[in-house]
Amino acid sequence: MSVISSHRLRIAVQCLRSGGVIAYPTEAVFGLGCDPWNGEAVERLLAIKQRAVSKGLILIASHQDQLKPFVESLPEDRLREIWSSWPGPNTWLFPASERTPDWLTGRFETLAVRVTAHPIAAALCRAYGGPIVSTSANRAQLRPARTAVQVRLGFENGPDYVLAGACSGANRPSRIRDGLTGQLLRV
Repeated sequence: MSVISSHRLRIAVQCLRSGGVIAYPTEAVFGLGCDPWNGEAVERLLAIKQRAVSKGLILIASHQDQLKPFVESLPEDRLREIWSSWPGPNTWLFPASERTPDWLTGRFETLAVRVTAHPIAAALCRAYGGPIVSTSANRAQLRPARTAVQVRLGFENGPDYVLAGACSGANRPSRIRDGLTGQLLRV
C-alpha cells in the first residue's frame, strides 16, 4: 500500500481548507473531495463531476466521531453492526442532522457516511481534522478514475490538487446500506 509524504498531505489539507477540490485514492477508485461545510467548494465539485445536487453525496472519515456533527444517532444494536463494519468499504445511510447542509443530502433526509480503511484517505481525514466529501472521480456516466493520471486526463477543469497514491484494489465501490434497517441498497 502507498505511503504518503507529509508534504503532499499538508498540500492537500491546505487545499481543502482554502475551499479547493482535491482527488485522492480510496478503496476502489479515486475520489473527488472538498470541505463538506463549504457550499461553494461542493458546488464546484458537483460542476466538475457534472452531478446534480439532488443526488446527495458521501462523507468519509478516519473515525466515526468525525461524523457526529452531520448525523443523528441510531439505536445501539444498529450502531454495533455499523461500527463493526468500519473501517472498510461499507457506506451507511444515517438520518441527517438538522445542521447538515442540503448540498450534502440532496433530496434525501439521510446522509451517506463511511469510515475509510484506505490509509491515504484516512490520513487525509485525520490531518484535515474531520470528514471530507467523497464521490468517485469521474464525470457523470463515465468510468471512475483508478489512477492519478486518469484523474488528470479525465477533467478539463479538474480538481485543484491530486493526492497521488494507489487505490486498495477493490473491484467495485463501497456497499451502501440503510443504517436503520440494515437493508442493502447498493451491492
